[in-house]
Amino acid sequence: MSQDQISNKPYDIIVFGATSFVGQILTTYMLEHVGAKGTVSWAIAARSAQKLNDLCNSYGDRATDLPMIIADSHDEASLQAMCSQARVIISTVGPYALYGELLIKICAETGTDYTDLTGEAHWIKQMQDKYHATAKARGARIVNCCGFDSIPSDLGVFVMQQQAKKQYDHYMPHAKLRVKAMKGGASGGTIASMIEALKAAKADPKVRKQMGNPYLLCGKDHQYQNKASSVKGPLFDSDFDSWIAPFIMEAINSRVVLHSNALLDMAYGKDFSYDEGMLTGKGFKGRLGAIASTVGFGALGLGLYISPIRALLEKFVLPAPGEGPSPEAQLNGYFDVRVNGRDNDGNRVTVKVTGDRDPGYGSTAKMLAQAGLCLALDIKKEDKAGGFLTPSTAMGGALVKRLEEHSGLAFKVL
Repeated sequence: MSQDQISNKPYDIIVFGATSFVGQILTTYMLEHVGAKGTVSWAIAARSAQKLNDLCNSYGDRATDLPMIIADSHDEASLQAMCSQARVIISTVGPYALYGELLIKICAETGTDYTDLTGEAHWIKQMQDKYHATAKARGARIVNCCGFDSIPSDLGVFVMQQQAKKQYDHYMPHAKLRVKAMKGGASGGTIASMIEALKAAKADPKVRKQMGNPYLLCGKDHQYQNKASSVKGPLFDSDFDSWIAPFIMEAINSRVVLHSNALLDMAYGKDFSYDEGMLTGKGFKGRLGAIASTVGFGALGLGLYISPIRALLEKFVLPAPGEGPSPEAQLNGYFDVRVNGRDNDGNRVTVKVTGDRDPGYGSTAKMLAQAGLCLALDIKKEDKAGGFLTPSTAMGGALVKRLEEHSGLAFKVL
């Protein structure tokens, strides 16, 4: 039975938050990739009819047949009406801790599949605790983190493990990701999400403790037997013959990867380990770069945590919500990360993951769009149960294929 036969909803996908910074990039990509009226039925949604009209008008004739839906993050009736029309909701409305819960609740209750690009681990944990049982019972696949955080990490490990199984007949119990090169700008939406997370940690010791727990998304009954570690400062990585520094996205990426293993009944092992870092080069110059990156990373975190400094940064330095890299910067951006797996006998597998756009926006919009399309068109309800899933456990190889064919990503075994 096809997906169309098991669903009479008019739209395969609704892009909620289409007028946001990343929502506009995603809408542009969808128009280029599937068109306004083609084999994929989709619509755009936001709370402002005027902004939706302005967005459609900006595309000229390309968006003439693109349906528009009015929905507000805090208006349950409008979200109910929106979810009743879609098989998958793609949400770009963040910070999700402020605007995301009601939509998750309704998707879970109505069995509507859902993807987003959040990197807010503490919020995902709260949503799991509240709505996982309902989502599982109603068949709603809730897949967070479908952007740069955390698709390259989660699917990079997935591809590496598939190669390890093929090559050595077992999965690798140890994995790590290293950022070799990356070019892209920050967006006000991402900064706003970071600030909200730090505010939550400052206000609530429980949240602060959760943010420090690498197994946060795995549930209290997880079977991990080792204590997870992370790159907290300058280190020399002999596997890459390079100094490394902390990678800002590890805080969400590592939790997603560890969650994937838990969802796979610990297929990678109960002692599976994973960490991330940025390569800074060899010798004294590489070490100096690792130290500088570590200090800069710590200073930014401290500045955002202390209210008066944060206010100054928000006013004079950081981009505001709705601001982000220019179209030229998105086109000129890229990323190159390496996922290395090893076993206890010294066998290794390395996968190179690359993207051809600004990682946080140009590439993220394409990843998120393809995740929504994959969930709607490739992953049947009867083949994948509902609940809170990760990109690799929800879509796996089907999403890898889409990303390589349509999103400028490549997963290459070295």
